[in-house]
Amino acid sequence: MKKIIYIAFVALCVACTPNPVDESKLFLTEDQASELIGQGTLLTLQEFKDTYMTEKGNFLSDTTLYRTRATKNGVDYLFSIDTIPASESPVYIRGRVTTDDYAGNFYKAMCIQQIVDGEQQALRLSVDAGSVGGLYQIGQEILIRVDGLAIGRYANQPQLCMPSYNNYIYANNAEQKIGWAPGRIPMAIFNARTQCIGKPDVSKLVYEEMTIKEFTSVLNLQETRKLDAKLVRIKDVHYTGYYFTTSGTAKCTTGNPEDDTNANVFAPTTENIGYPQSRVIEDADGNKTAISSSEYAKFAHFYIPGADKNGVTNCANYVGDVVGILGFYSDNARYDPAYDDWSITIRSLDDLQLYDDEGNLWPRIEYTK
Repeated sequence: MKKIIYIAFVALCVACTPNPVDESKLFLTEDQASELIGQGTLLTLQEFKDTYMTEKGNFLSDTTLYRTRATKNGVDYLFSIDTIPASESPVYIRGRVTTDDYAGNFYKAMCIQQIVDGEQQALRLSVDAGSVGGLYQIGQEILIRVDGLAIGRYANQPQLCMPSYNNYIYANNAEQKIGWAPGRIPMAIFNARTQCIGKPDVSKLVYEEMTIKEFTSVLNLQETRKLDAKLVRIKDVHYTGYYFTTSGTAKCTTGNPEDDTNANVFAPTTENIGYPQSRVIEDADGNKTAISSSEYAKFAHFYIPGADKNGVTNCANYVGDVVGILGFYSDNARYDPAYDDWSITIRSLDDLQLYDDEGNLWPRIEYTK
């Protein structure tokens, strides 16, 4: 009897042993990618934007159906949707993933970059999946068939998307936000149109060095769209302990981030509104920009570098490099474009390489009551 049970157990284990993963079905080789591309058209990321993204968009003949604050002059549109006609001849873009969502600072979105003639081009991808980084890891090159999808601008940020209608009447200033805007691509549709080329390789990511002044001085809406979503490195900066307000900057407080929206952590509560929190960094010349963080990030309640329960007096002691995704976010056309519409979104705390005079990395301290 024992022998029969043993044989049955072995047979069960053998039957349940998974087959080895066939990596050839997960990753395209370069030759396979070239064969696919040869059946259609491959556009660079900038060519894709130039070809299909118009100012007003082609999705709506009546542009008043966009959010009411999409435009104030009928010329520049902060929100737009251009649908891309489905075609028997595929249209492709390709790029390398520069973001991940493990730390929670990117949600249902990712960015890709492409290096063309030594210059970085970049694009946001709006995808309806909360853990998209698990499927398309940072450093992974991907090929996307885009005909049949859409390209649009959400708060002036170009992105691959699908049309979406917002009718949430309980948001702040809801009457200004109801209307059509770029929405997320369902994950099943995105997966069906996207293939990985080779395996993830973070060593192939390109970090474009920029100064704060180089991008904050760019306020022409069309030009900001060329810089948006780039993976950048900003050198020799420090946190100031301040945040941006509508009239300038204000000093962070030492309050509880669970109920103080201005606490000296990366992203205290927004009282369920959900906007990114900004914390100001500065270079040696006094140029300023914001580091943008979500209150849902895993590091949201960590003190900003140099801050602690006593305040922000030590922030200037930690100087170094910041890397992240550059963004120009302008969602209300009643206001003119301004330097503080720019921000950098870090992917995790590892993107902050800030050191004191003795070479010590800034201490990561989480708020506790």
